[in-house]
Amino acid sequence: MQQWIFLSVAIVSKVIATSALKASEGFTHLWSLWSSLIVALGYIVAFYFLSLTLKTIPIGVAYAIWSGAGVALIALIAWAFFGQALDIPAIIGLLLIVTGVVVLNLFSKTVSHL
Repeated sequence: MQQWIFLSVAIVSKVIATSALKASEGFTHLWSLWSSLIVALGYIVAFYFLSLTLKTIPIGVAYAIWSGAGVALIALIAWAFFGQALDIPAIIGLLLIVTGVVVLNLFSKTVSHL
């Protein structure tokens, strides 16, 4: 159970860091210092907890869940907070990513032995 908490923390940290990356203005303005610090700290936390996850979850499975869930969440945040449009193909693609993560967790023998 602990490995799933670690993976969840890694995903949330990655999503926060990536969302702050937009506000950091490419690390070019002094006023964006706070968002730049959030990016750096967020990725450090994300990779640290992902590394803890890899002690018990196979790397292929952990990375697929980490990246897939991160992509879907970041796309939703971009839509909700940054005004990014999501057309039907984008929504279908995101649903396929989420479906893949669910299938991995529910039906994969690689994950079920944990």
